[in-house]
Amino acid sequence: MGRYVVRRLLQMVPVFVGSTLLIFLMVNVMGDPVAGLCGDRQCDPATAAQLRREFGLDQPRWQQYATYMGNVFTGDFGTAFNGQQVTELMSTAFPVTVRLTIVAVLFEIVIGVTLGVLTGLRRGRPVDTTVLLLTLVVISVPTFVTGLLLQLLLGVTWGWIKPSVSPDAAFGELIVPGLVLASVSLAYVTRLTRTSLAENKRADYVRTAVAKGLPRHRVVTRHLLRNSLIPVVTFIGTDIGALMGGAIVTERIFNIHGVGYQLYQGILRQNTQTVVGFVTVLVLVFLVANLLIDLLYAVLDPRIRYA
Repeated sequence: MGRYVVRRLLQMVPVFVGSTLLIFLMVNVMGDPVAGLCGDRQCDPATAAQLRREFGLDQPRWQQYATYMGNVFTGDFGTAFNGQQVTELMSTAFPVTVRLTIVAVLFEIVIGVTLGVLTGLRRGRPVDTTVLLLTLVVISVPTFVTGLLLQLLLGVTWGWIKPSVSPDAAFGELIVPGLVLASVSLAYVTRLTRTSLAENKRADYVRTAVAKGLPRHRVVTRHLLRNSLIPVVTFIGTDIGALMGGAIVTERIFNIHGVGYQLYQGILRQNTQTVVGFVTVLVLVFLVANLLIDLLYAVLDPRIRYA
């Protein structure tokens, strides 16, 4: 196990470098960030040249990237064009989005897996058909429609929640936004769990467990469910980073100042340092989540061994 972890960590280095390089190049072709600093008026040549020197934009792209990566390994993600450190923006944005993601993942696990097990064990029955239709509707409706509808009904019409989340963004206020963020993924988890459970239900080891006279709950939890959860865990693990990076719509609807909000502001103002810094951390989240999911496979399936 130890050798496998070390090997995976070494493999993450070129992936991280390649991903950040691609992101750096893509963000830097969005436009001229100096032009955005001057507003509607065009910067005079002297001011534009001074700003480019100040932010290192007068250097070649490869040199800018090398300088940026050197600073990243020392914990310096650069300075936004408003003079604020990107790490300061991260310290306020990431805790909010992490809490929102935790709520969303809990909805995926609790509701998605429960409905998947319920329909997988009762395949072809009315409850199975009903859940399949509901998940199809959820997948078909865009997230911004679901968010605005719940905000209108629960927040404005019925007054059960606040229409916008406060700056503190406590867990209680993030329940509805977390449900909106997790809605599509929750539907996929339900369908994935149902399909995996229905396929493994016909496996030889399940028939053997039933023939041995084991109680039904033990057959389902110890034998059927553990093996069926491997593709579900894979999906949820990769979805963690997607939820954090894809929360822009949900955070805009409920006025949550998290990662999505900062990315939106960075793109809108062509603030390359902010965008690259936040996306760099999201790349790390993806890589670490995938590593943890791979290690979790051995817990779910004892047949899996890492050399």
